[in-house]
Amino acid sequence: MDIRWEYVRKRSEFGRPCNFSDFPAEVTADIPPDPSLADDFIPQDPVDFAVQEGPLMSLHEVNTERVEVANRGVNHVEGGWPKHVDPRNSELTTRYREEVEREEVYTKTVQRLGSLVEHYIRQNNTIDIYEEYFEEEEEDEVEEHPSAKIVNVFSDPNKVTRMCTHLSWHPDGNRALAVAYCSLDFQDSRKDMSIDSYVWDLGKPYTPELTLKPSSPLVTLEYSSKDWYHMLGGCYNGQIVYWDTRKGGLPTEMTPVEVSHRDPVYGACWLPSRTGTECLSGSTDGQILWWDIRKLSQPSERLILDITREDQLKKALGVISLDFVSTMPTKFLVGTEQGVIVSCNRDAKTPPEKIANIFRSHLGAVYTVARNPFFPKIFLSVGDWTARIWTEELMDSSSIMGTKNHSAYLMDACWSPVKPAVFFTVRSDGRLDIWDFLYHQKEPSLAFKVGPQHLWDPHITPGLCHHPSVPCPQVSNDPLLSVRSQDNGQIIGCGTKMGNVSLVKISPGLYTLRKNEKTLTSTMFERETRREKVLAEKFRERQLREQERLRARPEEKENPEEVFKQAKADFFSNIKEEQRRR
Repeated sequence: MDIRWEYVRKRSEFGRPCNFSDFPAEVTADIPPDPSLADDFIPQDPVDFAVQEGPLMSLHEVNTERVEVANRGVNHVEGGWPKHVDPRNSELTTRYREEVEREEVYTKTVQRLGSLVEHYIRQNNTIDIYEEYFEEEEEDEVEEHPSAKIVNVFSDPNKVTRMCTHLSWHPDGNRALAVAYCSLDFQDSRKDMSIDSYVWDLGKPYTPELTLKPSSPLVTLEYSSKDWYHMLGGCYNGQIVYWDTRKGGLPTEMTPVEVSHRDPVYGACWLPSRTGTECLSGSTDGQILWWDIRKLSQPSERLILDITREDQLKKALGVISLDFVSTMPTKFLVGTEQGVIVSCNRDAKTPPEKIANIFRSHLGAVYTVARNPFFPKIFLSVGDWTARIWTEELMDSSSIMGTKNHSAYLMDACWSPVKPAVFFTVRSDGRLDIWDFLYHQKEPSLAFKVGPQHLWDPHITPGLCHHPSVPCPQVSNDPLLSVRSQDNGQIIGCGTKMGNVSLVKISPGLYTLRKNEKTLTSTMFERETRREKVLAEKFRERQLREQERLRARPEEKENPEEVFKQAKADFFSNIKEEQRRR
């Protein structure tokens, strides 16, 4: 390294040097304590000191100069004519145009400009700038891990909270959510329990947009897809209530008690008609009634859900869920308390003929039946511990697909409106399961825990996703009872027993329709339908062979008592095996 600069200073200019020495410590002052002064001190423990570390700010106001804005208009008239030619006179303009066209300069100018325009037209036609060269190339899809998060929560504003029994999204862009609040507990006689239900605006989660005041608590509530201001409600006392929200929260009209249902109305839906005023209701009293909101004094039609086709009310099955879609205007599905799904046809001549098909589905009540929005012959049912998928092509057969047996009850379910193989289920342990049968059929694609902080085990973080393989303890005391998806499939509404409605936003991979997904889903349903048909035929053949064998050798007929003992032994052995596995 080269030394560019050199500094020279004398030692004497550094100042006096320091001399250090070693000597023992010595006492310079000794002040002994004075006990008499101790009475003047006030002990403080602890001692708090406040320190402000924030910067000092000042507030200034500046008033800018006002800009005055004025609207002015410009009237464009035809120009380019000589002064002696009036453009409003067609004879003068035609005569002048003919004179100009006969001039040699005009002809040469048109020929020169025509060749230039022709050149550029040919150039534009050579290459299509809008041509898509890579139509067949598939975009590389980035594998996204399914996720979800709670974006909003609506709580029952009353002190005595009730269940969120049903949800309905506003048809106009899902800007509002109607929630039916009702306590379905047996003989619930809590004091100061409200009977109101509410319509919530998504932008104002703390105050309801509209308070609905029925005569009895609402069990179900539905918007009309044709007239957005009309709402239909089914009450706990069996009445049907109709609202025009432009007139406020008081019912516009309701059915008389003597002609209404005898039990709570668990299902109510609008029917497609020219007037948009027809509706359908079902109750656990075994009746399905048709109404017209212009005249609610009497039902327009009645059907007793007697699957023995004897049309007797005492043998009727209780209706717990209804499903009606506009793509099949004459057919609707009914889920019953006895675990039976009934497919009905309104166009049949007699009431027994209206009960078209019967599906013996679940061990308990069928809480939900819902047709697939892409394939109306495929429908979903929820009951006991499973969700099952059925097809109307198989009448006397079992379901074509289904979920595993859960450790908690399944309370509600709905299809995704944008993906044909995706559906959502809610459980009594507070979990929302998102299933995509096109990719996973044994486990849900996403298991999401819904609920506030104080409802969960402290070792489990609420509002987070858990992989299905990780055991999720059943610690929620706020079961999920209802679920509905927006039309775009992005936000899922989940209603709980404590009166909370959580809006769950899911990741784009769960609501984005991929290429050929509809075709693949149709192929999957057709494959499972063919498989179930083959199994049903094999089972019938086996039954026929067994019957022929017993007719040939009646002495080999099995003893019913032995069959019962063997079934009992098999049942308890399966329970022990399941307990050992868990």
